[in-house]
Amino acid sequence: MSAAAPAHGRLPGWVYVPAALAAALVLLPLAGLLSRVDWPALPVLLTTDTALDALGLSIRTAGMSTALCVLLGVPLAFVLARSSFPGLALLRALVLLPLVLPPVVGGLALLYAFGRNGLLGEVLELGGLRIGFTTAAVVMAQAFVSLPFLVLSLEGALRLEHRRYELVAASLGASPSVVLRRISLPLVFPALVSGAILAFARSLGEFGATLTFAGSYQGTTRTLPLEIYLQREVDPDIAVALSLLLVLVALVGVLLTASRQLRGRR
Repeated sequence: MSAAAPAHGRLPGWVYVPAALAAALVLLPLAGLLSRVDWPALPVLLTTDTALDALGLSIRTAGMSTALCVLLGVPLAFVLARSSFPGLALLRALVLLPLVLPPVVGGLALLYAFGRNGLLGEVLELGGLRIGFTTAAVVMAQAFVSLPFLVLSLEGALRLEHRRYELVAASLGASPSVVLRRISLPLVFPALVSGAILAFARSLGEFGATLTFAGSYQGTTRTLPLEIYLQREVDPDIAVALSLLLVLVALVGVLLTASRQLRGRR
């Protein structure tokens, strides 16, 4: 009787110990948050005037910032993935910089660029256009921190996707615009949707850049994370309830992204 063939691809047992610690590092804080939720009063806490104002503003601005990310990020991802010119690596690094940059630093950068006394802000003020500490500033702050998520997701898909269909279409006389619209975009559409979902979730949770560049004015710039920060000292129960809402929205976004990626692999 021959010996059983050795199993391939098995992990050493010790790997599960740090893996469990890593999972606990993420899950235990969430469990702590859930333990502080006043479940019977949750509907009331989520329907206060300030909470509804913050929630409505967050959804509107996150939607607009996601649309802005798609409008600007898709062409940028194609340039980064399909072009070759001096300084391309530096451009890619700068585009992805908000991923590692502290949000408050990003807010300061936006303020010094588009604020009243900023690099472009003075010119915009002369034209009667004010951005700093307005709802437009919220959208720009959210787009600043969310754009790299969409670009990174789409650029990765473009690099993995084989270009034979694009080359065949071009050899048959299709113009670059037709190839982009009819071939390239449909091929990477799942990655585009995943990137847009991640950008929306990141925009919804943006705090530091928004506070620095847009301030905190109810109904104008006070988004859900800012409302949570203010309610933390005034009414912790409302802060916990709103935090739970953000966690649920982020979880839905991550699950949708993961499910689309799984379907794409299949």
